[in-house]
Amino acid sequence: MPELRTWARVAGEIRRDVRAARERDPAARGVGAAEILAIWPGVHAVLAHRVAHALFEAGVPLLPRLIAGLARLLTGIEIHPAARIGEGLFIDHGMGVVIGETAEIGDDVTLYQGVTLGGTGFATGKRHPTVQDNVTIGSGAKLLGPITIGHGSKIGANTVVIHDVPPLSTVVGNPGHPVRIDGRRPEGPDADWVHLPDPVADAIKALANRIGALEAALAERGVDPASVGADGDGAPLDRQRGPNPAGG
Repeated sequence: MPELRTWARVAGEIRRDVRAARERDPAARGVGAAEILAIWPGVHAVLAHRVAHALFEAGVPLLPRLIAGLARLLTGIEIHPAARIGEGLFIDHGMGVVIGETAEIGDDVTLYQGVTLGGTGFATGKRHPTVQDNVTIGSGAKLLGPITIGHGSKIGANTVVIHDVPPLSTVVGNPGHPVRIDGRRPEGPDADWVHLPDPVADAIKALANRIGALEAALAERGVDPASVGADGDGAPLDRQRGPNPAGG
């Protein structure tokens, strides 16, 4: 019976979504499935989207958008009915999450509050991100345009991503820079958001260390580093005073 198969599939999706909340939210450990279904807004938003998406795919007018709008009103999570979402999506807290029309999300993805899977410009066609399986996206991250986030990647909080991300990468900064964590596979929702690497800060630190080494070498030769000109000829720096930026 097609109807029985449909209901069995829906029941399986609900069980997978509840299990995802229990596994990835410490506050849900030991909480019953009924309580998660009744209280967790991320679960409500995903379940409402599954209904809206099924109706949208069936060509039902108006109703899918009404369901999406009601879910947004109740949960603070906006998911376009046309967005494609795999199994086991967990949206933690979720307030302010936006998932655009042509976004695609794989299986076992975790989103934190304030995440945007948005588009750029007014072009038609594919204009929102594709997020592959086992990706974790931190609070406030913005993923913009028809980019692909590779399997098992982590996006740091408040990161702005506008380019494709290779699989098993960690991305931080604005614009986002993909990095790796000690060669380990950064997979799963257990990112240490406090100690994510910052490639820009690392580059500045390396430059500062290099300048310190050069100044020490000059000091060993009896040369005051402050007296060395920009061209390295030993001419003193021209210290000209400009206008006070504070005025006066």
